[in-house]
Amino acid sequence: MTTFTHINANGEANMVDVSEKAETVREARAEAYVRMAPETLQMILSGQHHKGDVFATARIAGIQAAKRTWELIPLCHPLLLTKVEVSLTPMPESNQVRIESLCKLTGKTGVEMEALTAAGVAALTIYDMCKAVQKDMVIENVRLLEKCGGKSGHFIAKETSC
Repeated sequence: MTTFTHINANGEANMVDVSEKAETVREARAEAYVRMAPETLQMILSGQHHKGDVFATARIAGIQAAKRTWELIPLCHPLLLTKVEVSLTPMPESNQVRIESLCKLTGKTGVEMEALTAAGVAALTIYDMCKAVQKDMVIENVRLLEKCGGKSGHFIAKETSC
């Protein structure tokens, strides 16, 4: 039976000891969606938003968030990320923005939380920058898409339709 790794024998939360783990190349991808009104998306795409370039700001926020995940999530290890990418794709046909993040390193622990944090914070940044125009935007489908490297092997999420 698989057990939770962040719970010790006494049932207490603890940071996993990765001292004895081998360093391997580890990579993770995650995604998030922000659903909004067509007018809000058009304002972003036309560059008419009064706060500036929403996508550039969200991209930078996602990258910064990945690098600081260990400060946000209590039991995460500080990691020396070697690559962080955040891409934002407008989807006018469904009035959404799709955010995809990629995090990579060579180390002793995975980067799933960093990829998820990057996608989530990029989505929150879009919301923050656009809330004056629309307060009922929805952040949804934040999930891990893929991870590779390490003992647990390669994971690829099942496809879902958004």
